[in-house]
Amino acid sequence: MSVALEVLGDRWSLLIVRDLMIRGFRSFKEFEGSGEGISTNILADRLRKLEKAGIIDSESEKSDGRKVNYRLTAKGIDLAPALLDLLIWGARHEETDAPCALIEGMARDRERIIEEVRRRWQQRDSTPLQVNGKWILP
Repeated sequence: MSVALEVLGDRWSLLIVRDLMIRGFRSFKEFEGSGEGISTNILADRLRKLEKAGIIDSESEKSDGRKVNYRLTAKGIDLAPALLDLLIWGARHEETDAPCALIEGMARDRERIIEEVRRRWQQRDSTPLQVNGKWILP
């Protein structure tokens, strides 16, 4: 437990991993504009920390070498079940904007969501899994 908390024990690191998995975010600018209110220096620090821990990789975009995209590694994608369980737990037990039906849908479709997260990761598909509170599952 202490090893996991050392790497992921802050709010911002978990939100970055969530956004890579669920929202399809890839670039610094997308993370910065997520509405969470993270400052640029904290964001840069957490991205470096997650990359050093082997949770994410960075790669320059082919069409514009100045733009860097981030992607979960195999180690990072293995966090999908735990992160989904944290999302469900938080929404069930704390005040959130998530409707009850969304939470119950996440719990009911847990395995399908995790399977789709892994499929999209393997295929390098950054299409969001959730848009405006609705899951986009095949």
